[in-house]
Amino acid sequence: MLKKSSLVAWGAALFVAWNGLLLLFLWSRPPSPIPAGSRLTAEVVRLAQDAEKELGKQQELLKQIQRYSGVWGERRRRKQKQRKLPSTPKPSPPLPATPGDASGAVIPVLVLACDRSTVKRCLDKLLSYRPSEKRFPLIVSQDCGHAETARVISSYGSSVAHIQQPDLSEPPVPPEHRKFQGYYKIARHYRWALGQVFRVFRYRAAIVVEDDLEVAPDFFEYFQAALPLLWSDPSLWCVSAWNDNGKEQLVDAARAELLYRTDFFPGLGWLLLAELWDELEPKWPAAFWDDWMRRPEQRRDRSCVRPEVSRTMTFGRKGVSHGQFFDQYLKFIKLNDRFVPFTQLDLSYLKKDAYERSFLSLVYSAPEVKLEELQGGLSRATGAVRLQYQGRDSFKALAKALGLMDDLKSGVPRAGYRGIVSFVYRGRRVYLAPPPDWPGYDPSWS
Repeated sequence: MLKKSSLVAWGAALFVAWNGLLLLFLWSRPPSPIPAGSRLTAEVVRLAQDAEKELGKQQELLKQIQRYSGVWGERRRRKQKQRKLPSTPKPSPPLPATPGDASGAVIPVLVLACDRSTVKRCLDKLLSYRPSEKRFPLIVSQDCGHAETARVISSYGSSVAHIQQPDLSEPPVPPEHRKFQGYYKIARHYRWALGQVFRVFRYRAAIVVEDDLEVAPDFFEYFQAALPLLWSDPSLWCVSAWNDNGKEQLVDAARAELLYRTDFFPGLGWLLLAELWDELEPKWPAAFWDDWMRRPEQRRDRSCVRPEVSRTMTFGRKGVSHGQFFDQYLKFIKLNDRFVPFTQLDLSYLKKDAYERSFLSLVYSAPEVKLEELQGGLSRATGAVRLQYQGRDSFKALAKALGLMDDLKSGVPRAGYRGIVSFVYRGRRVYLAPPPDWPGYDPSWS
């Protein structure tokens, strides 16, 4: 900048010096051998012509000085404006090494988007419920290069940071997986986007949301309150906003503050720490990342926290899964509609030792009933009851009869903890549970 200013000053000085030399030249020229009268007239004409030529050159020089001065000034103003514009999210300060008050922790929300312009519905809810832009920055990572979706995201301006997956090529897919190519693109996008959050922006925790999710009013409150659990309990590896069996008739909407541990990775709005990404990134799969997360070698006997009433719901029927489970289960998920002040509640009961003492006692002290008794209202027991299964086929038959999701991943039932699935049936709390001497999950049940 100093060099450019010096050039402008030098041009002005050159202009003044040139005029001085011109005057000196004109006055010092020798007289012409022509008669006095004619000589005077000719000399005046010649001087005027010479002066006109020199003034033309000086005018062009001045125009060049003004032109370059304007260009440099515009560049200077542009740089100053860029300094004032919001840039990419700033790196987050390190999270405390020990559990404590999470009220000041920075937890970005990473929204994975592709070609759904309806991402607007997701972003509108996130922005309307977000309590603090500083503590919950929104990062939208877009794959696919879809122009209309990009326009929708960009319309939010500085309210969100819009990053775009640079690799839009077709990923290599085994011949038998050609119809699953979309799952390979999703896994690649997840890896890139999470890498940006934890490696480039250097955040220490993040909430992951997909573009077809709508969030509840206490979505941010829930994750803020649950964050210290991840810091303090190594037996937990995520906090999820989703209940796989969260259909309205299967939950107690009046007890929206209830939280559980689950051995099943739910996804669909989940919180993880940077330390978990350090572990997962080197072995991240080429496809089917969520089922990969549910394998024993990734889960490593760790659990997630999940709510009684979901804090997210999906409105995206169309996608790579072609609506799998949507019409039967997903569109009936109850989205919590009232604010629970989780940060004012004591959530220490979710730590492993305390939870197993209280939850297992609650489950196995409940009277056991048969399916026919439960469905026919014949049980004399009041309060919670237990329905016991003996094996894979027994579990699947009971789950299907009660309207639960009956699929298992690596032997783990959806929303299950130590094989136990808690739900509500006709207004009564029911625990679908294995025998008390449960031997552990059997991956062959998948």
